[in-house]
Amino acid sequence: MTVTALSAGAVALGGSGALAAQAAPAAAGKPLPAHLAAPYFEAWTGESPAALAAESGNKYLTMAFLQTPAAGSCTADWNGDSTQPIDKATFGADIAAIQARGGNVIPSFGGYGADTTGTELADSCTSVDAIAKVYESLVTTYGVTRIDLDVEADSLNNAAGIDRRDKAIAKVQRWAERGGHHVQFSYTLPTTATGLAPSGVALLRNAVDNGARVDVVNIMTFDYWDGATHDMAADTETAAAGLHDQLASLYPKKGPARLWHMIGVTEMPGIDDYGPEETFTPQDAVTVEAWAVAKGINTLSFWALQRDNGGCVGTAGANSCSGIAQDTWRFSHAFEPFTHGAGVS
Repeated sequence: MTVTALSAGAVALGGSGALAAQAAPAAAGKPLPAHLAAPYFEAWTGESPAALAAESGNKYLTMAFLQTPAAGSCTADWNGDSTQPIDKATFGADIAAIQARGGNVIPSFGGYGADTTGTELADSCTSVDAIAKVYESLVTTYGVTRIDLDVEADSLNNAAGIDRRDKAIAKVQRWAERGGHHVQFSYTLPTTATGLAPSGVALLRNAVDNGARVDVVNIMTFDYWDGATHDMAADTETAAAGLHDQLASLYPKKGPARLWHMIGVTEMPGIDDYGPEETFTPQDAVTVEAWAVAKGINTLSFWALQRDNGGCVGTAGANSCSGIAQDTWRFSHAFEPFTHGAGVS
């Protein structure tokens, strides 16, 4: 997502949490709720996603990131670390524990670090079939039902990678239909305060042209870097409204409610990478959650769960704290009520 926050080049500590040593089968994949809160979990820290999910009250997490260990590879590993493959031995027990509590995780590919080093899977691998097999392996290994694709920076302008990715999505969706799997795909994209930049719209147009169903377009409503002081809650609403209009032109057969239900929003609690001019407060979180319910959007998220504390007041863009005075898990508690509705495939 951002230079500091979502750098997939952060040091991977090799562990998958306290539960990683336990063997556990993947749970049968169940559709996610129609509306869910799923903050990002920084998978490189060595912490247990199951433990932090329980402590924070989150039933759903978006786990970041999967990337190739080197440009040109068709193998995706957690954090790009070949000692952390897509395998039950890596995060399998943690994911099973979250599923046993009625939740699930959303594995996320890419992030700023991968998207600027050629290690985002579809940028790195030139085989559509191989890309699709990696996506399928997440479903069969962990029992997940949504895959997130964080595309930004260089990856947003890699036409060949964009086309391969969308062809792979369509291939996985045909595989899922044949095998009775539930699989959704979300695209996480940077935004302006009034909607996607042309590169983001072009990416989605390619998905339409390839017959790839995009279930959620998740915009990162932070790090605008436009020199302005932002009302972060208000600008979340204008960014999403702009996206709604852009989606209407891409999907003219969908009515307003269905278009709103394609939208996800990811915030950055506290002071983002730009600085104090872009500060998302606990009251902003309350405002955004109420707006999200009223509009019927699909997903609320934030970067990242490990930032949901007030341990570094005044610091911008930290990975482990929000930079503002807050109670621990304040943003998790603000967004958690958003999770509701029957599962949709």
